Amino acid sequence: MERETSIHFHHALKFREDICIGCSHCMNICPTEAIRVVRGKAQLHANHCVDCGECYRVCPVGAIIVEQDDFENIYQFNTRVALIPSVFTGQFPDSVDSGNILAAVHELGFTHVFEVEEGVEFLNDQFNKYVEEHQSTKPLISPFCPAIVRLIQVKFPTLVGNIILLRAPVDITALHARKVLTDQGIDGAEIGIFYVTPCAAKIVTLKSPVGETKSVIDGVINMNFLYNKIFKILRQKRGNSQTHGFSQLSGKSVCWSLTRGEADNMHHGRSLAIDQIDNVIEFLEKVENEEVDGIDFLELRACDESCAGGILCPGNRFITVDKLRKRAGKSKSNPKIKTANSSGKITKEDPFLLKNISLEPVPPRSMMKLDDNMAEAMVKMKKIYELNRLLPQVDCGICGSPTCKSLSQDVVQNQATIRQCIFVQKILEQNDKMDMQESVEIMKAIWSDNKLDRNSLKYEINEIN
Repeated sequence: MERETSIHFHHALKFREDICIGCSHCMNICPTEAIRVVRGKAQLHANHCVDCGECYRVCPVGAIIVEQDDFENIYQFNTRVALIPSVFTGQFPDSVDSGNILAAVHELGFTHVFEVEEGVEFLNDQFNKYVEEHQSTKPLISPFCPAIVRLIQVKFPTLVGNIILLRAPVDITALHARKVLTDQGIDGAEIGIFYVTPCAAKIVTLKSPVGETKSVIDGVINMNFLYNKIFKILRQKRGNSQTHGFSQLSGKSVCWSLTRGEADNMHHGRSLAIDQIDNVIEFLEKVENEEVDGIDFLELRACDESCAGGILCPGNRFITVDKLRKRAGKSKSNPKIKTANSSGKITKEDPFLLKNISLEPVPPRSMMKLDDNMAEAMVKMKKIYELNRLLPQVDCGICGSPTCKSLSQDVVQNQATIRQCIFVQKILEQNDKMDMQESVEIMKAIWSDNKLDRNSLKYEINEIN
């Protein structure tokens, strides 16, 4: 359930109340404090969520699911294009030939296959030009990871002007694929382009794109879902090996989605690469507070080991990274191998892509916005400070909010009461301002009747004793 009535973002992560057990794992792990527990169920503060997927990782009962398009949607188009990131090839055992993987993709119904990183060489050249031309803005931040773009929008809105306004590789390759096919005489309305995604945040870029009004991609496919379908075909030996595998990418392109993939290929100034969203938040706080300087470019990724650690990747992220680095090494030593499509290479001065590479400015959408009226917002901010100062600062989560500060914010926004704090309850009880039954009712409203079933608990305790 989403708590705000005005929702800024579409979300790929969905909470199933029928499965949720109210364990609070998701609430405690969320880096933007976007989750609360109400009536024993996890609920989402939709305007705080960046779809990083940390909650999905820790849910012990599978109550958090990732929205995906129906695979059958591909058949709405006569020409069906699969955009497959290089990280997908790293999910398979070493014994699986890339030609067999490609054959299985075609067997599933795709007529054309493009690897996402085909656009990297073009994009890297444009990135370097952009950094050189925007020396007055430091540090410039890569737009590659959509979870990070949203994180900056909601948690670090003063830094939205630092985001590089160029499309990600998947968009570059999608634009290229569509043009190649239309140049071959295929009606654009008959072309469907589907991206195989390693994470939830990239699903959101299709449903609610930032910097553009409509995505150039027609649908998304869960990587884990496609992996299982292909592996089933390979296991049944129905995928016939082709004379070539996926596109022969440069070593730079193969590793672009991994940590340091971008940073190692920036030619101007000092570049840093930071992965895992908590590390990113810690560093951006320093940037926002002007505690770091002399950095020209930041590669920021929400997942540990970047896209190899995406929540929809079925394989081990460290093994995947190792496989891709080995593939990159082979690419350097074997520069002439047939490609998986007839697209030809994307040239660095492609006029069509140069015309369509830019994004609109990214708007701030601060989750800390307390009121549209500035004077009222200042009053609320003062109240939050005063309430937070009175709370115990133990961040126990028993109130149904992840921290004392978040409870203070919820109280001021009329989404909670100060009496939800167990410490406040005990103080009130000591001063005869609250009786035990009222305290129990408050806890039931947060954690549900089941967790405060006195008879059940008494029976269990007796059994243990």
